Amino acid sequence: MMTKIKITAGPFTFDGVLEVDKAPQTCKAFMDRMPFESKAVHVRWSGEGVWMPLGDYQFGVGYENHTSFPAPGQIILYPGGISETEILLAYGGVHFASKVGQLAGNHFITITSNFDDLEKLGKMTLWEGAQPIRFEMA
Repeated sequence: MMTKIKITAGPFTFDGVLEVDKAPQTCKAFMDRMPFESKAVHVRWSGEGVWMPLGDYQFGVGYENHTSFPAPGQIILYPGGISETEILLAYGGVHFASKVGQLAGNHFITITSNFDDLEKLGKMTLWEGAQPIRFEMA
């Protein structure tokens, strides 16, 4: 099952698919909250990615389809626990971590278009600061 979404981050737009077959609980929890808006900032410890820090916000999901090494264009949700809840979008090499060490997040969205803009988004976020980000059904 493929559920398409649109992601607008700063001046860039990406198409994506929700990984419903691999992370059904995470996808359902996220779809229930769409459109989802936040701010993307550059990661601190994880490498080439941007993240949306969500504090103690709860999606009510556990681990499924989780990874510490999302590939460029993969989006993961860390449901909280030893670090705060967050969503991370990889634009290059990522080893997902926080100040307490390695973490794993649920891979639940894969970007399917405009891959050349991923690195542009990452560098813009690094050098120009937080960018608005919006997830909505396509």
